[in-house]
Amino acid sequence: MAEFTLELNDDQKQVRDWLHGFAADVIRPAASEWDEREETPWPVIQEAAKVGIYSLDFYAQQFFDPTGLGIPMAMEELFWGDAGIALSIVGTGLAAVGVLANGTEEQIGTWIPQMYGDANDVKVAAFCSSEPDAGSDVASMRTRAVYDQAKDEWVLNGTKTWATNGGIANVHVVVAVVDAELGSKGHASFIVPPQTPGLSQGQKFKKHGIRASHTAEVVLEDVRVPGHCLLGGKEKLDQRLARARERAASGGERVKNAAMATFEASRPAVGAMAVGTARAAYEVALDYAKTRTQFGRPIIDNQGIAFQLADMRTQIDAARLLVWRASWMATAGKPFDSAEGSMSKLYASETAKKVTAQAIQILGGNGFTREYPVERMHRDAAIYTIFEGTSEIQRLVIARTLSGMPIR
Repeated sequence: MAEFTLELNDDQKQVRDWLHGFAADVIRPAASEWDEREETPWPVIQEAAKVGIYSLDFYAQQFFDPTGLGIPMAMEELFWGDAGIALSIVGTGLAAVGVLANGTEEQIGTWIPQMYGDANDVKVAAFCSSEPDAGSDVASMRTRAVYDQAKDEWVLNGTKTWATNGGIANVHVVVAVVDAELGSKGHASFIVPPQTPGLSQGQKFKKHGIRASHTAEVVLEDVRVPGHCLLGGKEKLDQRLARARERAASGGERVKNAAMATFEASRPAVGAMAVGTARAAYEVALDYAKTRTQFGRPIIDNQGIAFQLADMRTQIDAARLLVWRASWMATAGKPFDSAEGSMSKLYASETAKKVTAQAIQILGGNGFTREYPVERMHRDAAIYTIFEGTSEIQRLVIARTLSGMPIR
């Protein structure tokens, strides 16, 4: 277990600088175009694959960084470039985390490479959990998975929504109900292989921000997947359901469900994304304040502007520290006794919204136009307080953890 440190080692600094260069030279110049087009930036993803950023090996190296800082460092730099394009590059990672959190070694080795493809033929993957009537309230999920014992197949029916890469993915990871009486404890995750009959894309959403990232509904109509596509395997599922039934009967402790395991593993990473966007907007505002003159002097000489920038920088650094702490704790196997993962996501998300709004204010009328990137950054930042658990849900998780109440 690595000791907690705030100093990146030489290898980490080299990776950070490499990612920053890619974000500055490849992502940023393309950001405005793909935001306007509202399409997946396949050429940029392919460039990321060519240099090794969009690959299983790269994310594995960052994921297994013993300090825990590999993933948040990578997320911050890529999202500093542009949130929409960066999410298109890293969106596959949520599905990969779903397999890593719940799958067997064989499933991990089989399916994660198919999520990425290679530099000549890039692929993407989708994690499908939310539904039209079940976002934060995962217990209301309606998508069902029924086991056909005679054929050793699972039959999936339902509609998923807000799925990043939904419908265009090579591999879909779908969370479904296998025992409705157990609520969220009766869920399981399934791999839907490429070109499986019955899976189709529903509505593609036109969004306020992160418009270069594909978000759509996924419709499942009698989708049959082999038994080995149940993440973790049936024996493990049966044992987990049996324990859940026993605890439900005795009023015992809760059992972690498959979707929650994925979200808990990814929340600090989302916080790092928010830090990257906030930092980008702050840097634009700082540079503008130094060079924009009014009444014969740079506007940063005005205390009203200077104090805003001071607050922005302080909040960004505080958010990064919370993200790094949670990431280190997760890698070190330390429990989130005070919901430190949710804390990091909550504070970083709220910071991104606030800092990007302040950046627009500092730029004045220019900040409100698309000639400057802070307008886009502000639109992008709005998603951080919504996806993978709204700020209200993060506060609920934190409050219930502190009070000892169960988190359902």
